[in-house]
Amino acid sequence: MSTTSVAKKTKSRTTIDKGAARAERILAIDVGGTGLKAAIISEEGEMKSDRLRVATPHPATPEVLVDTLIKLVEPLVAEPPTHISIGFPGVVRNNVVLTAPNLGNEYWNGIPLADLISQRVGGVPVRMINDAEMQGLAAIEGRGLEFVLTLGTGAGTALFRDGELMPHLELAHHPVSKKGDAYDQYIGAAAREKAGNKRWNKRVQKVIGILSSLVNYDKLWIGGGNAANLKFELPPNVAVVSNAAGIEGGAKLWHPRSVRETRQLPHFNAQHADKEKGAQA
Repeated sequence: MSTTSVAKKTKSRTTIDKGAARAERILAIDVGGTGLKAAIISEEGEMKSDRLRVATPHPATPEVLVDTLIKLVEPLVAEPPTHISIGFPGVVRNNVVLTAPNLGNEYWNGIPLADLISQRVGGVPVRMINDAEMQGLAAIEGRGLEFVLTLGTGAGTALFRDGELMPHLELAHHPVSKKGDAYDQYIGAAAREKAGNKRWNKRVQKVIGILSSLVNYDKLWIGGGNAANLKFELPPNVAVVSNAAGIEGGAKLWHPRSVRETRQLPHFNAQHADKEKGAQA
């Protein structure tokens, strides 16, 4: 039976309680539409290994992607990690992938990728969120309303308020142009290649203006591989973050405060709520 058919019938069962252990050696994985990256980081987000990269396989079915990731991280897990963090390009809920537009939605509806990876790496506890959210965890300052826009194969978005991750905004598939193009089609990698860098930069400028009016953010963080191709002067409250942030944000995914605020882990949240009720009694 294929991984896909098994996965769709399997509930996410990644162990949560183990997350209370100190995250001394985190395997951070950044899944992209073009490349897969991985590295070992400390609980402070410091790189403890080289950042390894391979091209994303296509078609990127769950079976093929998992096999490719396991091969990629093989040299990194010779010394077993204590925890694993995954940033994934799509909608993620409770460690389960719901959508993956740049990998093929037809393959990824309801796939417990975190569990599939954990099972192949000795049962190490895994947490997974959207890739823009994981990059944002490394970039944000924790003050006010902060928005993250990633420019890669597609366009990723994340929203934080006073350091708290808000429910996921998948603006990448919302119409942004007069022709009805969504953000992915308007400022994604294919759009840059087709339109040229000059026109693409004008589009990104337009999107920044739209997001400023729509979100009224205090700070906008721009990440992703194509952020390096921006050629215009950014507004004072807009900054480009290192592409390594997609890996480094994996450390904060294991901080108790960040875990609670991702709203990805209901079992953890229920335990926390019980503790708060007990403290107030």
